[in-house]
Amino acid sequence: MKIMGILTSGGDAPGMNAAIRAVVRIAYSKGYNVLGFEKGWEGLITNTFRQLTPRSVGGIINLGGTILLTSRCSRFREKDGIREAAKTLALNKVDGLVFIGGNGSVKGAFELSKETDTLIVGVPATIDNDVYGTDETIGFDTAVNTAVAEIDKIRDTAISHERVFIVEVMGRKRGFLALTIGLTVGAEVILVPEEKHETHEIIETIRENGAKGKRSGIIVAAEGVGNTHKLARKIERKTGAEVRLSILGYAQRGGNPTARSRLLASLFADEAVRLLLEKHGNKVVGLGDGKITSVDLKKSCETEKPLDLSLLKLARVLAT
Repeated sequence: MKIMGILTSGGDAPGMNAAIRAVVRIAYSKGYNVLGFEKGWEGLITNTFRQLTPRSVGGIINLGGTILLTSRCSRFREKDGIREAAKTLALNKVDGLVFIGGNGSVKGAFELSKETDTLIVGVPATIDNDVYGTDETIGFDTAVNTAVAEIDKIRDTAISHERVFIVEVMGRKRGFLALTIGLTVGAEVILVPEEKHETHEIIETIRENGAKGKRSGIIVAAEGVGNTHKLARKIERKTGAEVRLSILGYAQRGGNPTARSRLLASLFADEAVRLLLEKHGNKVVGLGDGKITSVDLKKSCETEKPLDLSLLKLARVLAT
């Protein structure tokens, strides 16, 4: 019987368990045994895995996190670690490997592909939504909805106390999360790493809003834009407004996946197994123009996914 390996790598994302479940059940229906390597790439290096069956993945479609655990493996950034992982694949006679993770996982998988004959296919799962080759990643919709629900509550307090709130969301390098959240909560200002912001422009926006009768406001900022504590104090000094900072933090990565995240997990898993069955390795599956598709692992690794900055202009118009 053929053997398929599966692992989850990097930051956890809601829907990873749904993807694990789908890969295992579809693979078994095609005659594969499935080995679940634990703690991501670390499990490949240390040859730590468990046998996964259709029954062992029952009842996990609705769970956040990942039953296979995940980690950021420093050894996998070195050639020796990557070679150990390749040896594990050969030792266990793994015909195909499905990795579930984000942009960093794609880069790691590409390096591994240079050292192994095992076919590798990626299933993009990250709340950052920064994987090239897919319009949306597993977990992104869940993270957006989690943040929107919290900010809707914060706005109630902002209006009641006539305050400006800076809400910091995840996104060290990319602003997909902040942009989508900011647009959908009606934020007055959205700050993303991809566009340099000038503090005086933010201050002017707050002043203009005050002149128009808006006594409260929401600023959504990706964590990668800089020190939001300092920004809050400066806005307060320059405008006289009461400014509060709320950092949503890791709550955005947890929780039950939305129907959207579960659906993508199932569709992506189906495509990943199909590619392996047809001997198409070194691919990343994804969503493009409403259809399930795939791109070369190398291209996904080497190409930065663009952020649609025109949505910032739309958000400014809608916030007036």
